[in-house]
This record gives sequence, C-alpha cells and structure tokens, in this order.
Amino acid sequence: MAIRWTPAAKRYTRRLAVLMALYIVTLFTAVSLFRLDKVSASLAWPLAIAPAIPIIGVFWAVMRFIVEEKDEFIRLLIVRQCLFATGFCLTIMTVWEFLQNFELVPAGNGGFGAAFFWFIGLGIGAIYNKLTMGTAGTWT
Repeated sequence: MAIRWTPAAKRYTRRLAVLMALYIVTLFTAVSLFRLDKVSASLAWPLAIAPAIPIIGVFWAVMRFIVEEKDEFIRLLIVRQCLFATGFCLTIMTVWEFLQNFELVPAGNGGFGAAFFWFIGLGIGAIYNKLTMGTAGTWT
C-alpha cells in the first residue's frame, strides 16, 4: 500500500524534523555546558530556555498543520488528537500537582513536564483515532 502524503503533511514533517534536530542540539549543548559548569550567570537563563524554543516550535508546527491541511477529515483527526493530548496532559499535570501539594510525591517532575505528556497524549490520540475512526491520518 502506497503512502499518501498531502502537501501540508510534507511541510509538517519537514518542520518537525528541523525543530527536533534543533531541540537535540540545544538540549545537548545546554546540558553539557551546565554539567561542565561553563555557564556564566548572564547566559544561564537564555541557555536554559534554548531547548524550550524548538518544543514551542513543534506546537506551532502542529497548529500550522491544522491550518494548512485542505482535507477536512484529516483536519478533524488532527484536532481530535490535539484535544486528546491536551486533556491527557492537563489530567496528568493536575493530578501530579495535587500529589505534590499534599507532599505525597517529591517536588519537581524529573524533567517530565507538560510538553512531554502532551506529546504522549498526541500519540495516544492517534491510536484513539485509529480505533474509533479507522485511520490516524494520511500516512496510515
């Protein structure tokens, strides 16, 4: 079976690849410099924020995909995935915050923040689409 990519899906995939490459580079750079204690006070905040910028870009890329996709059914699937991801993320983070408030879990989350759970929810949302709609998108 041939894979059918819409022009919007191709653009989304290219954007995602570039943003994830930037994320890996900025993350490894920031972690390495902080671990080696090579960060001056004036660069600490910008360097710590740098890996977040490509992740924010991924959110933009997903939303851009919705805007650019011409196929209404595919847009519906993407929106369903995003809604599932948002509900999943808000649920996990809300429960975690209450557990922290009552000191049942330690402060912090070990690096697993809202973006991580949103992306997990996006994947689960694709599975949900496949099970309930018969497809997860143009490439399935």
